[in-house]
Amino acid sequence: MPFTVAIVGRPNVGKSTLFNRLVGKKIAIVDDTPGVTRDRRPGDASIYDMDFCAVDTAGLEDLFDDSLEARMRQQTETAIDEADVICMVTDARAGITPMDEHFAQFLRRCDRPVILLVNKCEGNNAQDSILEAYALGLGEPIGISGEHGIGMPDVYNALLPHYEKWQQDDAIANDPYTLDAPLMNIELDEDGNPLIPDMDDPKRPIQLAIVGRPNVGKSTMINSLVGENRLLTGPEAGITRDSIAVDFEWRERPLKLVDTAGLRRRSKVDTKLEKLSGTDTRRAIQYAQVVALVLDANDMLEKQDLTIARQVINEGRALIIVANKWDTITDKDEQLQKLSDRLQTSLPQVRGIPIITTAGIRGKNLNKMLDMVLQIYETWNQRISTSRLNTWLTQAIDANPPPLVRGRRLKIRYMTQAKTRPPTFALFISIADEMPESYIRYLANGLRSYFNLWGVPLRLLPRNNTKVNPFAHLANKK
Repeated sequence: MPFTVAIVGRPNVGKSTLFNRLVGKKIAIVDDTPGVTRDRRPGDASIYDMDFCAVDTAGLEDLFDDSLEARMRQQTETAIDEADVICMVTDARAGITPMDEHFAQFLRRCDRPVILLVNKCEGNNAQDSILEAYALGLGEPIGISGEHGIGMPDVYNALLPHYEKWQQDDAIANDPYTLDAPLMNIELDEDGNPLIPDMDDPKRPIQLAIVGRPNVGKSTMINSLVGENRLLTGPEAGITRDSIAVDFEWRERPLKLVDTAGLRRRSKVDTKLEKLSGTDTRRAIQYAQVVALVLDANDMLEKQDLTIARQVINEGRALIIVANKWDTITDKDEQLQKLSDRLQTSLPQVRGIPIITTAGIRGKNLNKMLDMVLQIYETWNQRISTSRLNTWLTQAIDANPPPLVRGRRLKIRYMTQAKTRPPTFALFISIADEMPESYIRYLANGLRSYFNLWGVPLRLLPRNNTKVNPFAHLANKK
């Protein structure tokens, strides 16, 4: 586990702004409205030469019922328990409030070191607020501005002793030559020398974005997979706002499960926060490799679902359809047939999109979903040799020749795979601009069927044949 710093404090003190400053990207949604952040969100952060994991959290609320704010507080407490250092943030403009005092008392009882940060110190009255913060009993406060980067050297100096101690403890824990490590666990080479294990994993995690309309069970599905309440869930629609990445492993393959905010029709989005959440979800789709579009089995494949699916296809990402809450359906065969027919009619550009039926809250069929993710990821990365492609192309042209253009038949010279992810093929033609779209679709469907490229976007790029006669210069001399 990396060195972890949890950023906590009451709502609207600038925790997400500081988090964005530390990670060097504006990935956490920031707004003047209190309570924007709800889940705990980790990110790779750094200050100078110090690399660590920063965790953005929801504002601390003094609630212990079943409300949404109380569930947000539980997420923050989990982040505190998992952190090596806690940074409590206060607001220099508002001064120290009774809620700050209440949670400072709570943090003093924790067995974690606490660093007190007074944010928004770019004004003239910052010194008074810093002096006032001494009353919280958390040591010497540090004046910062997450928005403008003020005070980052002081934050570095405050974290450094804890970081160095963590490095020492981590080195001892991972050293196979300590006295506590039994000799039988040390592997030896042919000469009897100890082998130091290679800590670098050559397999990079697959980015799996889980998207869909609000309240279809995306966060619940991830919680069932990881076996804990990692993400905030509840009956309220639109709980998730930030895109949260959760590390996971399936069949020895690392995955990064990305929970996203629900996407509604643009015409129904009327708040700035929902617009920011939608932008964050679309960014998650752009950076994903496989996208799982989650549907409510009782209300499947509405117009908004098709809009999301088309966006995924246009981005060239591998797509699977997950019909969630399947345990609530009575006539399953009829409902599944309706879904298949709707896909074939509304998304003809990608044939064979896999459909998985799940019950996320019970964890049913989630293993099948992950197996399908690995399978379609391999298809998305498939590379076909030029010789195999042109052998198939000859058969396809013999079965259905290209059309005539201005009295002459178009000639397809050859084709080759230009790239993968998604599979993209260059088709070299005598007159590329004249090749009709219907014939391109014919070739694409044949490619899918022959090379088993079902369920992933295919791109066929017509190119003019630029073959030059190597003896043309001799003819010019004559």
